[in-house]
Amino acid sequence: MKIGLFTVLYSGKGFEEMLDYMVECKVEAVELGCGNYCGDAHCKPDELLKHKDKLSSFKKAISDRGLVISALSCHGNPVHPDKRISAEHHKVFRKTVLLAEALGVPVVINFSGLPGGAPGDRTPNWITYSWPGEHGRALSYQWEKVLIPYWKKEAKFCGQYGVKIALEMHPNFAVYNPETLIKLRKACGNNIGANFDPSHLFWQGIDPVRAIQALKGMIYHFHAKDTRIDKHNTALNGVLDTKGLEKAAERSWLFRTVGYGHDLYVWKSMISTLIANNYNYVLSIEHEDALMTTDEGFKKAVEFLKSCSITEKLTKIWWA
Repeated sequence: MKIGLFTVLYSGKGFEEMLDYMVECKVEAVELGCGNYCGDAHCKPDELLKHKDKLSSFKKAISDRGLVISALSCHGNPVHPDKRISAEHHKVFRKTVLLAEALGVPVVINFSGLPGGAPGDRTPNWITYSWPGEHGRALSYQWEKVLIPYWKKEAKFCGQYGVKIALEMHPNFAVYNPETLIKLRKACGNNIGANFDPSHLFWQGIDPVRAIQALKGMIYHFHAKDTRIDKHNTALNGVLDTKGLEKAAERSWLFRTVGYGHDLYVWKSMISTLIANNYNYVLSIEHEDALMTTDEGFKKAVEFLKSCSITEKLTKIWWA
């Protein structure tokens, strides 16, 4: 198992400067943003697909430093009800898939996206309860008329290029928990799996260990990010919280760097369960801690994960 970084954290650094810093910090893999919500500071699909010499130099800069690309990410909403947004996010997704094939990267990360509640809507509609009845009908419209047709087509497209789709289960999108991921996968095929980010599950009350077990064989990538639940604020207002993330003391929950939301035992349990359920790839750090600087949060995450990750592959149970 390797430790990596979702490098949008260092979008202010140049590409090779960022790679050198990864080596200095003893990171082994990089997850690169290719546009949409995460930007394309270090990886521009149009440029790399158009110029073979630049693509070759790009690959060499990474491999010469002993690094690997764990995934290409283009988190967006390709089913947004505003057609200008959905068209742009879809275009970036397709180019990212083509670039992944050219680079030999097995996984592209995205969100499932979120449609409107009915034809003609301009705003995405996240439905979390089926009553009154119009909400249930809107949910059926989203899945049957928009999500499933879109992802069936895209799963087939990605399969033609040997690329797997890792959807991040994220509130405010249609796929936000194991049940909705499995539902979409069953409808659209096994080329769709998960970018497993426990931070989005913790605050929903989901046990990541149980979720990993339920998603055996479906986890294609992993984000190492934590969440702290504030029991005092949650006891008053519950976990649905629309306050800005900068209001750390007032929120019911807050994204934290790994180890600052849940302890070493929880993370050891997650990592052990990942390996037991056939995921032995990359733990890609995503640092969105509102209480720590970029460098401190990142370095603490690397140190913490090195203390609990399992790096050697067991080939034989020698004692039995």
